[in-house]
Amino acid sequence: MLTTATRTLVRPAVARLAARRFAAPAGSASVHTLPDLPYAYNALEPHIAEDIMKLHHQKHHQTYVTGLNAAEESYAKTSTPKERIKLQAALKFNGGGHINHTLFWKNLAPESAGGGKLESGPLKSAIEADFGSVDAFIKKMNATTAAIQGSGWGWLGYNPETKKLEIVTTPNQDPLLSHTPVLGIDIWEHAFYLQYKNVKADYLNAIWNVINWKEAESRFLEAKQ
Repeated sequence: MLTTATRTLVRPAVARLAARRFAAPAGSASVHTLPDLPYAYNALEPHIAEDIMKLHHQKHHQTYVTGLNAAEESYAKTSTPKERIKLQAALKFNGGGHINHTLFWKNLAPESAGGGKLESGPLKSAIEADFGSVDAFIKKMNATTAAIQGSGWGWLGYNPETKKLEIVTTPNQDPLLSHTPVLGIDIWEHAFYLQYKNVKADYLNAIWNVINWKEAESRFLEAKQ
């Protein structure tokens, strides 16, 4: 279930980034840190290898945290609109990378802890209502995510306007701002290449064995409030 700490970081952070156009106000740069994983690096095997998890978490996510802190520090020291505009790309990329990955780690769970098991409940009922069946949803989600050109994310998001679950994609490390993220799949090569090479379909099929559906349902229920 989504912890208070994660709620404090992820959803408010998305709202702040949207409101500020991915920029922190001058003089108030914050210090972001790499969150701990809620499971061991090898806990998602055989579906996601330990080497991938270590590289993904310790190197890639850490790089986004470091980049975001540096960009916010630079922004706080700027004095002109032109200088701040120059920093927007770094704030967006690194800020989005930090937000997306903080959500992604909670998005996964070992099979021994219920990963891959979608129990009957509000989320399953909503998926069946909006996509016909869970299998139909997964098939469409995989196809949509695999079709991303280059790097990006595939999302199951809750649309606050239509009150429905929808599949959306974002490029690069852009966070999902149009919907409330229910679950996301990282389709950057660093998320799967060491194990699945260039066969995205195998990675996308495997990841459903470790999706944390309880976490996804918690986000879904919170989004509907």
